[in-house]
Amino acid sequence: MTTPGTDDQQPAVPYGTPDAPRIAVRGEAHLEVDPEIARIGITVAARGSDRRAALDDLTRRNTTVLDLVKSYGDAVEHLETGGFSITPELARHGRGERVHRYHGSVHITAELADFTTLGELTTRLADLELTRVDGPWWALRPDSPVHRQARQQAVREAVQRAREYAEALGTTLAALVELADIGAEHAETYGAPQRRMRSMSLGAADADATAPLDLEPQRQHVYAQVNARFTMRPPSL
Repeated sequence: MTTPGTDDQQPAVPYGTPDAPRIAVRGEAHLEVDPEIARIGITVAARGSDRRAALDDLTRRNTTVLDLVKSYGDAVEHLETGGFSITPELARHGRGERVHRYHGSVHITAELADFTTLGELTTRLADLELTRVDGPWWALRPDSPVHRQARQQAVREAVQRAREYAEALGTTLAALVELADIGAEHAETYGAPQRRMRSMSLGAADADATAPLDLEPQRQHVYAQVNARFTMRPPSL
């Protein structure tokens, strides 16, 4: 058995020392702000007894939807097609693999920042043939300054809390030892629809224009948390 030398590295004392007591605190922030963007999902469908006819109808309706969305110009920040399918439906009765009809669909996602335009666009889309609209999903942009504001507020709250503990002991903070971001931001809500809207038109559009939907943006909640450790000057106990 050997005795460690004085030059061997010693483990850090997790709770500080009498000459440098430590304070461990958590800083938290919660901001409630208006959303910056809204996403809607659009599903265009077609069906028919002939594959080519179903495909032609789907192509025509898809073009109609894309042209409508693009007609709103800069109000639409992002537009993408997420999936396409054309599926045969077999007859329930009879022998063999006889196709009864074909079903086709195209899935489109649109992202808008102009919420006034959003209500009008969703109404016009829902008024089209075999077109379904889902959403809107309200969110903040990934690079929104709100995320930074929440993190900074959480740090300030941690410092203030540590100072209050030190003052309760009749002393002051000496130094920051550690600041850890524990990743507690939940600003985005893409996974769950907010104020979900679902509409499908199975026939031709009405002759009279439908009044635009009145959509109220849902406030977004941004959370941030940090763990902080400080040393303080030895208190007189």
